[in-house]
Order: sequence, then C-alpha cells, then structure tokens
Amino acid sequence: MLKVMEYRRRIKALRDEGNTIFAKSQAEKRTLDDGEKRQIEAINGRIDSVEQEMDHYIKLNGISPEALRSDQMRPDVGDHVPDRKKEKRAAFFKGLRDGRAALNKEERSLVEDASGLLMVPEDLEAQIYRSLPQLNVIRQLATVRTTTRDKVRRRSLTELSVGWGKLETGALITESNMTPTQDYIYVEDLYGITKVGEDELQDTDASLEAVIADSFARAIADAEAKAFVIGTGHTYSQPDGVTLDATVISTYTDLDTADTMVPDDLIDLEYALPAGYQKGASFMLHPSTELMVRKVKGTSAPYYWQPSLMVGMPRQFDGFPVYNSSDLIVPASTNTDRSIVGLFGDWKAGYVIVDRLGITLQRLSELYAESGLVGFKVHFRVGGGVVRPDAFRALDNNT
Repeated sequence: MLKVMEYRRRIKALRDEGNTIFAKSQAEKRTLDDGEKRQIEAINGRIDSVEQEMDHYIKLNGISPEALRSDQMRPDVGDHVPDRKKEKRAAFFKGLRDGRAALNKEERSLVEDASGLLMVPEDLEAQIYRSLPQLNVIRQLATVRTTTRDKVRRRSLTELSVGWGKLETGALITESNMTPTQDYIYVEDLYGITKVGEDELQDTDASLEAVIADSFARAIADAEAKAFVIGTGHTYSQPDGVTLDATVISTYTDLDTADTMVPDDLIDLEYALPAGYQKGASFMLHPSTELMVRKVKGTSAPYYWQPSLMVGMPRQFDGFPVYNSSDLIVPASTNTDRSIVGLFGDWKAGYVIVDRLGITLQRLSELYAESGLVGFKVHFRVGGGVVRPDAFRALDNNT
C-alpha cells in the first residue's frame, strides 16, 4: 500500500511540475513556446510510465478498488490519517436529505468537491461500481481500468513478423515494418437525474443507500452499455462504440442472405476472427437476432445452439458464449443508418473501459417539489475504446 502512495506522490509531483510551466506562461499572458511544449510532452510521458508501473503493481498484488479510494491512499496526506468514513457518510446523507444549507463548514469540507457538489462516499461508490458488471455485460467481458486523468494513452504497433533459422549459418531475420500509433481514450461526462420521494428521503441511511445505489447503477449501466456498442466517440462526448470503429467495420463479413440471419452466418464470422483471439471470444447479438437463429431447424443434425446448463452462465453457439445487446440492430430491410448486426471477438483483449473515480450529486430542491419529489443531478465519468480492432469481427447486413 505504501508503494502505491509513493507512485501517486511521484505522479502528483510531475503534474505539479507541468502546472508550474503552464502557470508561468499564463502569468506572462502568452502561449507555450516550443521548448515548454517539449517539456510538457516529456512530463506526460513520464506520468504515463509511472501510471503503467502502478497499474502493474496493483494487479500483481491484488489491491482492491475500495482500498485505492481510501483517504490513506491520497498522495497529499501523511501515512496516519484518521478514518472519518462515518463522519463523511453522516454528512453526505444529511446533505442529501436537507440540502447544502443544512451542512456546517466542517461537514462541507468532508463531502463537497471544489464546485460545491456532494461527493458520493467511497463505500457507496464502490457498491455502485460492483453492481455495474451485473447490469452491463460488457463490463464483464472488457478490460476495465481506473484513472485520475481526463484521458489515457493507448499505443499500438503493427504485428511482428518472425522467421526460423540460425543467424550463424546465414539465415536472415524476417523484417517487419512496425508502425507505432498513438491515440487516447477520453473519459467522458455522463449526467443523469434521479428523483426520490420525500418520504423515502426520511428513511434510515441504510434504506436510502439501497435506493440510491440501485437507481444510480441501473441508469449508469444502461447508458454506458449503449455507448460501448454504438457510442459516437469523443467528438460527440461519448465513448467509442465497437460497431462504429472504422477498422472493425472495414473487416466485416456479409450475411449470406440480406435481412436474414442463419447459423451459417455465425460460423462464417467465427472463422473470420484471427485464431489468436478465439480462445476468449464470444458472440454479441440483439435478443431478437438470437431468437431468429435459434428457430432455424436442421433435418437431422443437432442444433448449433446449446442452452446453458448452469444458472448465470451464457448460452453457447458452436462452443462459444452468446451475449445480448439491445443496442445492436436486427437484420431488416429498414437498416439504413447502421448495418452491423452481430459481433464476434475477444472483448478482454480488444476493448478498454476507463473509469475516473468520483461520483458527484447536485440536489435539485425545488424543481419537482409539486410532485413530492426531490431531484438529484448525477455526474459520472467513464470512457471506452477499441485498442485492438483485430480482436473483433463484425457481421454486416448487406442490404
């Protein structure tokens, strides 16, 4: 744990160094010169390197998200910070019930961020995050990272070519043209409004916590699940959806017959995926598309479709798990704006979800008062993007 604190202190020191450069240019009312830009770029590279080391250390030692959110892990405090979780929870629910005016100065310092919004306590936030994979199947499949930044760097290289032989007997090394690329996965802002009855607000903290956690988790899961599949990207303040990724789309496989899906289409898709990604691969279909394929009957051969024999386990097709997304489209002649009707791939290798920790609330005291409700505007930050397009293959309705 002390090692993580040291990593965070190093990151904070680097950020302070970058902020000093920015502050100097702003004080002189000018933009960054070329030398300062190079300094900032070098600092950002060092931050990325330290963050990667820290992520590796966290995974290697199995440190939980709850531990990472604790006050003791903050880089700007000492190693012996008193635990004030109970005070924070009490102040949070007091602000939830009675508004900001009911909090004294000390209570505000415990639960408000710099803009005066209520920060959801770490244990309640952890409860919401734990619920998300149960409600959003893509979180179960993809790689999930946490960050304290507005974007994370994603780098990739073209595949390496190799060859057999001994150099001392004259064999030549097979050269590959490795082209590095650099891009970012941006953390996007997700806002929502939930309304709680005045009677529910007067319940015990435990009851109110259950209502808040369930409401937040369901709303967030629905919104982000849609964005991970059909999100239009950072230009539109959304995560990058797999079905709109240009490289994934470029390697599509057509349905044999337009507007109709049969088992053979899924088999074609299965064999289009590079073998290296098949071990962790699964199908993603709209529920109605899955039903369409399930109803196809053979004359003598058994069904390709296999029902799940264990509670909570996905159904299978040809030995691969099948998951549903209502945000995919069903093969039909009316498909005009989008045409991808199915996905097959390894989400763990191909897609990264980025969570920026910290959920905040703004109490809307008067807006719904006539209905006996109190509104809360919720701010949640999450991003997502394809990091290995070759880990996916898309099925296109060739209308």
